Amino acid sequence: MPSQDPTPPLAPLKREFLKIMRWGGLFALAIAGLAVVLVAQGDETVHIHMLIATALGVGLSVLLGIALMTLVFLSSRMGQDADAADHSQKDEHDPR
Repeated sequence: MPSQDPTPPLAPLKREFLKIMRWGGLFALAIAGLAVVLVAQGDETVHIHMLIATALGVGLSVLLGIALMTLVFLSSRMGQDADAADHSQKDEHDPR
């Protein structure tokens, strides 16, 4: 029976993820504010609901993108992608 791979400690990765997400949250907030300013400048009749929807849509989209890319980078750093990238045929009788 094959043995399972040892699980790496998750505390440092969680700390790093939260640190990146704090900076990402500030970045998403700045981009959402910029989007609201640009939308407000482009229309003479500014509706508060449109500005709220713009801020939430842009901010959450940027935050989601940052979170997913952070998970990809941390997964790669942890070594979880190494087995998925191995496309060679493994044969029990192959001495390699």
